[in-house]
Parts: sequence; structure tokens; C-alpha cells
Amino acid sequence: MLLSKGFEVEMYTGTREGEIIGLSDRIVQDLDGFVREPDSRNVEYTTAPMCNYDRLLCATLKPRRNLRQYLRRSGDYTLIPGSTLSLGDSSHFYRSDPGNPYHDYIEKTYGTNVVTASIHMNVGIGDRDELIRACRLIRLEAPLFLALSASSPFLDGKITGSHSRRWQVFPQTPARVPLFESHKHFVRWTEEQLKLGTMQNVRHLWVSVRPNGSNRPYNLNRLELRVCDLIGNPIALLAVMALLEARLTQLLADPSLDPLTLSQLPSSTRHEDLLAITAENEQAAARFSLDATLRHWMDGREILARDWVKDLYAEVHPIAKEKGFACFLSPVQKILREGNTAQQWLKQYESGMDVKSIIQGAIGTLEQQELELEDKLCQHILVA
Repeated sequence: MLLSKGFEVEMYTGTREGEIIGLSDRIVQDLDGFVREPDSRNVEYTTAPMCNYDRLLCATLKPRRNLRQYLRRSGDYTLIPGSTLSLGDSSHFYRSDPGNPYHDYIEKTYGTNVVTASIHMNVGIGDRDELIRACRLIRLEAPLFLALSASSPFLDGKITGSHSRRWQVFPQTPARVPLFESHKHFVRWTEEQLKLGTMQNVRHLWVSVRPNGSNRPYNLNRLELRVCDLIGNPIALLAVMALLEARLTQLLADPSLDPLTLSQLPSSTRHEDLLAITAENEQAAARFSLDATLRHWMDGREILARDWVKDLYAEVHPIAKEKGFACFLSPVQKILREGNTAQQWLKQYESGMDVKSIIQGAIGTLEQQELELEDKLCQHILVA
């Protein structure tokens, strides 16, 4: 039995020339299944949890098709790939819901650093302490998923010096989030943060990985990986999800993979050392993605992100093969060979293309990828 899984997808709307335009207030009013973000220039949809990868692919594509049709009717608008305001304007916040006090807090506290587009990956784990253990492991390996997904090297029409500008500037909140030792620890910590005001509400936990559920922090049923930039290519998106599922399946079968007990770092400082390592690794991956030099949580040794991904892929591929989803995992190797979105865009930039031309080309490529996949794979699959 495969784990249940789904995506929360944030995307920008705008013109085919790459200008990002806020339309979320109209989209949410006119289309079912979409919710607004604090800034009106991006909009979000969520797939229902499902185990089957074919159905998940089509559940990812169907809302985009409906949104694209709506955008064309509304003035020949489209969806714009990338996780930052590649062609601008990051100087101004465009409120989607001016009367929302939480949005008011976000704008005043963080500004346009939060006006990003991303993929949140949710995987179902019913046992709450198993879920917390999974969050520990995946949080320490989250930089690998960021490295695979990086797609925000541009901002306001310029290169930023980062492969994931989004994660380099995104305000992780609260400033210090421990590796939770149990579900009870997570509950106590969350209640304390709410009293202190370091979290405005239970959703205001902005970290690379968090436990999620219908009544946080008490009723939890899924791991939410929040570190990934927007992965536009649906096949690449499923590959990264398959890597995550295979790793979690491995952990559920072998609880000894817990970093708090398996790491060879000194036991007296292990918790703080692991937090320091993952913070450093996230920033390194945000800057250089697959070419970043990271430190392994097992023993602190240095390792290239792409080599760590290769090692992880080799370790979990037999699990994916046994469970029947290795074909969805295999495109990870293509990302390693050809580079993630940010690396491909930067290669085009280095060859002489300007940022606007790169984004315009990516707009057309993404739309074509979606159409071809729908035609080939989704015509006979019913997605509720």
C-alpha cells in the first residue's frame, strides 16, 4: 500500500510577456477549488490526498487547465513559472483581501519577501509520534529537496546570485524551531509560542517541514514539506514526491533512521548541532542548489548536494521498485543530469538570453508540457 499524498500549489498569474498581475480575488470568486494568498499576484489550489501517482498527476493538471481557460477568457492571461517575481515588482505589496487582519500583519512584518510561489508536499502518516520522527529526518534532508526544485534565480528582471531566492529570503518563523522529540513536545512548544506571540496562529509555523492536520497541534495526520520552490514540470514534480515517499516508507519500516539517535555527532550537543547543520545546509542549497556543499547529518562530513541525492536515490530505489512506483522516481536522474529549473535558466542567461526572454520561453514550455500530458495520460482517468 502506498502512502496518501497531495500538493498545495501556488502559482503566479499574468501576461504572456511575463508581467505578473494580481487576479486572485477574481479567481477565488469565480472558480471553485482556489484560495487567495495575502498578495493577489499568486493563487493556490490543493489536490485531494491520493495514493495512486497517475491520479495524482491528473489531479495536479485539472485545476491548472480550468484556471488557464478562465485566464484566457479574462484577457488572455496565463500562468507564470518560477518562485519569485522574476520580472517585478517586488517594491509593492498588492493585497488580495485588504480587510484580513492576518494579511495585514504579514504585509507589515515581512513585506514582499513572502510574495513567492511554491509547492508544499503533503504525505499521510497516521501515528503521531511516527509523524514527528519523520519530520525530524525530512527536516534534516529538506535541503536536498530544495536543491532539486530551485526555480527562483531572478527578481525584478535581474539575477540574484541565488538559485532559490525564495528560500534565501523567506522569513522562517519562529526564529528557532526545535527537532521535536514527541507529539507531546510539539503540542507544548506550539502552545508556548502562541502565548509568547512568536506565532500568530497555528498556521504561523513557517519552517521547511512541519506536522499538519485538521486541528493543529493536537490532531495530526500528515507531513508537510514546505521547502520546495515551484516545480512547474508535472513529471519532475511527481519524481520529487516519489523520492520523498520512498524515504518516508523506508523510515516507517526502520525507525532506527531517526537522526536524534543515529547521528554520530556528540550526544551532548547533538540537537543543537543538527539544527545548525540544517540551517547552514538550507542556505547553501538556496544559493547553489545541486552544486552546494552541504554537511551530512550523520557525521558532519562535507558532501555535494547532487552526490547526496544520488546516494539517497540509490538507497530508496529498491523500495520504490518493490512498491511499484520506481518509474515515477526515475526522472530525478534527469534533474541531476540536466539541472533544475534555476540551473537551466541561468545557463540560458549565461548564453546571452535576457531574463524576460527566458521567462517568456518558460511560460510556453510549461503550457505545452501540461497539454501533452493531459492528452496522453489523463483523458480516461476520472479525477473527482
